[in-house]
Amino acid sequence: MQSAPDRQEYPAHWEADVVLRDGGTARVRPITAEDADRLVGFYEQVSDESKYFRFFAPYPRLSAKDVHRFTHHDFVDRVGLAATVGGEFIATVRYDRIGADGRPASAPADEAEVAFLVQDAHQGRGVASALLEHIAAVARERGIRRFAAEVLPANTKMIKVFTDAGYTQKRSFEDGVVRLEFDLEPTERSLAVQYAREQRAEARSVQRLLMPGAVAVVGAGRTPGGVGRSILGNLREAGYTGRLYAVNRAFPEDLAELDGVPAYRSVRDIDGPVDLVVVAVPADHVPRTVAECGEHGVQGLVVVSAGYAESGPEGRERQRELVRHARAYGMRIIGPNAFGVINTSADVRLNASLAPEMPRPGRIGLFAQSGAIGIALLSRLHRRGGGVTGVTGVSTFVSSGNRADVSGNDVLQYWYDDPDTDVVLMYLESIGNPRKFTRLARRTAAAKPLVVVQGAGSAPQGHAVRATRLPHDTVSALLRQAGVLRVNTITELVDAGLLLARQPLPSGPRVAILGNSESLGLLTYDQCLASGLRPHRPLDLTTAASAEDFREALARALADDTCDAVVVTAIPAIGEGPPGDAELAEALRSAAEAVPGKPVLVVHVELGGLAEALSAAASTAPQAGDRAPGGGADGSRRPRPSEQPPAATPPDAPPSAPPRLIPAYPAAERAVHALAEAVQYAQWRREAADPGRVPEYDDIDEKGAARLIDGLLARGQGLTLSTEATSELLGRYGIQVRAALQAPTPDTAAEAARALGYPVVLKATAPHLRHRADLGGVRLDLADEEQLRRAYAELTGLFGKPDEVRPVVQAMAPRGVDTVVRAVIDPAAGAVLSFGLAGAASQLLGDTEHRLIPVTDRDAGALVRSIRTAPLLFGWRGSTPVDTPALEELLLRVSRLVDDHPEVVAVSLEPVVVARHGLTVLGASVRLAPPPARDDLGPRTLPAY
Repeated sequence: MQSAPDRQEYPAHWEADVVLRDGGTARVRPITAEDADRLVGFYEQVSDESKYFRFFAPYPRLSAKDVHRFTHHDFVDRVGLAATVGGEFIATVRYDRIGADGRPASAPADEAEVAFLVQDAHQGRGVASALLEHIAAVARERGIRRFAAEVLPANTKMIKVFTDAGYTQKRSFEDGVVRLEFDLEPTERSLAVQYAREQRAEARSVQRLLMPGAVAVVGAGRTPGGVGRSILGNLREAGYTGRLYAVNRAFPEDLAELDGVPAYRSVRDIDGPVDLVVVAVPADHVPRTVAECGEHGVQGLVVVSAGYAESGPEGRERQRELVRHARAYGMRIIGPNAFGVINTSADVRLNASLAPEMPRPGRIGLFAQSGAIGIALLSRLHRRGGGVTGVTGVSTFVSSGNRADVSGNDVLQYWYDDPDTDVVLMYLESIGNPRKFTRLARRTAAAKPLVVVQGAGSAPQGHAVRATRLPHDTVSALLRQAGVLRVNTITELVDAGLLLARQPLPSGPRVAILGNSESLGLLTYDQCLASGLRPHRPLDLTTAASAEDFREALARALADDTCDAVVVTAIPAIGEGPPGDAELAEALRSAAEAVPGKPVLVVHVELGGLAEALSAAASTAPQAGDRAPGGGADGSRRPRPSEQPPAATPPDAPPSAPPRLIPAYPAAERAVHALAEAVQYAQWRREAADPGRVPEYDDIDEKGAARLIDGLLARGQGLTLSTEATSELLGRYGIQVRAALQAPTPDTAAEAARALGYPVVLKATAPHLRHRADLGGVRLDLADEEQLRRAYAELTGLFGKPDEVRPVVQAMAPRGVDTVVRAVIDPAAGAVLSFGLAGAASQLLGDTEHRLIPVTDRDAGALVRSIRTAPLLFGWRGSTPVDTPALEELLLRVSRLVDDHPEVVAVSLEPVVVARHGLTVLGASVRLAPPPARDDLGPRTLPAY
């Protein structure tokens, strides 16, 4: 796109869509020679004051020379980026490389002057902050390490953009100008600022979709039925509080209303703003609808239309164009092929979905990529949240369909600080950006529970998902390290969600069990043991127990300092003696409310009445005279909970706390599994409060390692290092590998042994024999040359010629436990550190555990202790305990190496012999490659289309 004098091709990889502070989107791209007219038009829209701040003098218009300079770049020493909406510029930024004298320069000069200009109508939207992130990333790519900017003191907004970015900077004042200089190397603070801005922007973009002031349904037909008409009806029935419009190009010109809703032939015809548009027209008509919405200033779309990526290659291209088209206007999309969105807040009451019934209001946020799973989740929560367990319901619900734009990560950003959501439940068919999801999940889980079911890894239609090489259980463990409760079914998802939404977190795994059935109590006891809990022996109250007996027993259990949670088991009441359902429920509730800090669960057998009674919560509970959901006794629509008149309350009465709702489960294993998840989550919360630290080691030579890596990679795109290079690189991080000398003949073996000193080890290193001591390829404790030569003859006699065996000689290491330490860059999970015992334990039994890099000192200690064979390290059956602190330090050093240098894509240390004092690394390999793409670092961007 550039003219001949320009030195670089157009850098298309710099193009990106970004979410701005107010939740809108903009496109960032390089400025080219073809943008001359756009630049002039943009400049005409800028106020005289902003022009003065940019050029330090009145500058009413750009000269032809200015336009040429600002649109012709070499994309190395001179770069310009523009933020665009609707194809037009709203802001620009450029840098010019300068030398030490401040004059234009080329590489190796590593400083550049940077300047911004933002259209006044778009100031305050965070455009300059987003452009700074992108121009800084471009500059780092081109070898620039430092920016300088000169700003007038009165231009406080721009000074704030620079100072708030979090970079290390210098500030001076000379000749009436503020000069700022700052390094472009990301710092802990700059990343924190970037992540905070990302969270606010993405949360705001979702909030605009879930809390619209005006909604239009495009495709609402005149005849009953059809998707658009159904959604329009669902919005009306839910009692949507904003302005609602029906739109259909086929409406007669004289049609003013449809079902009491103002009707229009086009979104353009609506007098007033429209925040959200539900698109329910055939896919061929969607582009026209998107254009009309964009021109009208619509903020977001819910596209329920099908015929996109799920329909094949043509549909995939149609989906890409849909996203590009919508983002060009600053709009975000849920869908296409979406089920819709719901917000039960009394201030909104939005049911822009295909769900015919509004869910009960509650504190649970629901996300599902699949519409079918979304229906199942809403249905189960409706049954469990009403007929079974009371008024626990949904705060917001998002079903993303093909997930072309808005994803689970975006919704998670919204729920993080949403005051109406206490628990997050997610059904994910895939995780498109695992590193970002893990980061967001860790932050969210520190504030509220996050429970996830992940499907078999299939991507939403039109998405390419990087396949993990890690087993399912390993991925689950890595997610749990981020605080995610990963369960296997939507039943478990709802079970855990209801407990976490209703009850406090347990302070430990100790469980009291009481009830009127000995057999059900013992079954619960066994399930607790199987789930890793520590149950007390069940207390059998006998079938003759009264409600008061239950209350007293539960009160005693809750008052017991050795109890962290209580499971109450109950079987149907028979005869006149046992308590009724309502009486028993009230007894349990009163005892639980007296000690509010411990969770209580009920396992019931065919006790619908007890479950309903347990969940009764004043006027919001279903009434005896109510019919099926949505209908009154006379067939009319029943008032919803928020429409029910409140109970009379004395004017001077203090506000009451929410009722203590006790979750009830129809089977012991379901209750215990939910409790075990809560125990694990509570433990993670306690540990997350003090996650540990990444230690600094004085002997680590990070810069020396970087130079070595750069030199090695200069030889090729990816390579496995030689033994010498591996030892040198690991040595830079304080990891010493015991020398192994090649022994192609008996004489060279003897010479190597004399150099190393006896006793020595002789071992075969051919690929089929490496690390296979069980095959006899290793000879230990060779005390002299005679033993060495005899072992050499045995080895070559058994496995073949020396060039087939590849024998080496090593000095004998102190006896200890053989372990394996590995680090790898997994395509989905990111950088992962692994640990296990060498041999059958890890290879045959899979006894290997993993941690996400970077690893803290607490992570390293937990990793060593997490494998099933860990007792062998700590003196099992009278054996000598080994030096686990030295092992933990080794894990931390490997983690640092991989975290500091993303070019290190694989490290294997095998075996690592851990002795009573110290350890020895006997074998090591390292693989280098150009750094893999990191979509969790760098400037904020939306997924590319």
